[in-house]
Amino acid sequence: MYAVKANPSPDLVRILWDNGVTHYDVASIGEVRMVRAVLPEAELCFMHPVKTARAVREAYFTHGVRTFSLDTLEELTKVVEATTDENGDPADDLRLLVRLRVSSEHSELSLAAKFGVDLVDAAPLLQATRQHCDALGICFHVGSQAMTPFAYVQALERVRAAIAEAAVTVDIVDVGGGFPSSYPGMEPPPLEDYFALIHRHFEALPISYSAELWGEPGRALCAEYSSIIVKVEKRRGDELFINDGAYGALFDAAHVAWRFPVRALEDDLTQPLAEFAFYGPTCDDADYMKGPFLLPEDIQSGDYIEIGMLGAYGAAMKTGFNGFGAVEASVVDDEPMASLYLGRKDERMSDNVVSLR
Repeated sequence: MYAVKANPSPDLVRILWDNGVTHYDVASIGEVRMVRAVLPEAELCFMHPVKTARAVREAYFTHGVRTFSLDTLEELTKVVEATTDENGDPADDLRLLVRLRVSSEHSELSLAAKFGVDLVDAAPLLQATRQHCDALGICFHVGSQAMTPFAYVQALERVRAAIAEAAVTVDIVDVGGGFPSSYPGMEPPPLEDYFALIHRHFEALPISYSAELWGEPGRALCAEYSSIIVKVEKRRGDELFINDGAYGALFDAAHVAWRFPVRALEDDLTQPLAEFAFYGPTCDDADYMKGPFLLPEDIQSGDYIEIGMLGAYGAAMKTGFNGFGAVEASVVDDEPMASLYLGRKDERMSDNVVSLR
């Protein structure tokens, strides 16, 4: 299922649906409403471990959501009570997934601190959850941009230990997200390597013979979806002042020093590539992206730059701080600036959205 938080574009959601993605990981009632409005027949899974009772109730009774994740007994009680009908009858069609805390040591962005029940506390929660659901699952998240398939092997070994300790029948194992994309300085192994190891270790788990294997890719399904074209407003040595930045589509470039692929769009730049840092358009010193970004040494004010691989989290995290943020979007049919999917150039053609600052 597609993790909508990575890029909640209705157009992208439709593209994924048209290409066979029928299940969607939604993390808020806002995402539930959006996807249900765009895709009335989609299967929605509310995978945020902490939800309001009102959100659970609306998701279940109004939008047909039957899958929820949790990591505490408190959240289990909340979900059960919110899905009980007006006659006092509890829901008998819930799919409940207990989120297990796992390591993020092999990922570029950790997701190990906020959510997940510790292994030592997992058995009682799994046993209690089993009493209130039609299908019981275990889910986890190894962190964003996992750079080795071994991250999932470690996590699945923890799943094995949790099942053995709880002695419950598990119907779903959800390996979450973390599937990587290719960026400068971050070239992961082929995705097939991840899938092969996950399948091998899933098959060895002590689970129901009909158990399902789920995944929640976000970045891997949308990173290649869009680029942004920015204008150089000023040059100061090896620093370029551009009209997007930390409060726009380049949040990750500023706050976690993510390096995105770049290329100059001017035909008359002839000097060798040099290393540059970027400043964004706002009045904040933190609106800074150290890169380094490799561009022709003779780039100047007025020139344009394409920054690629911004489909994941770029549009999703931008703000209107300082009055900046307006874009014009165009649909183009050139290749993404990087891809982990297909090796042959003529097979990688796909629609991409380019935002113009």
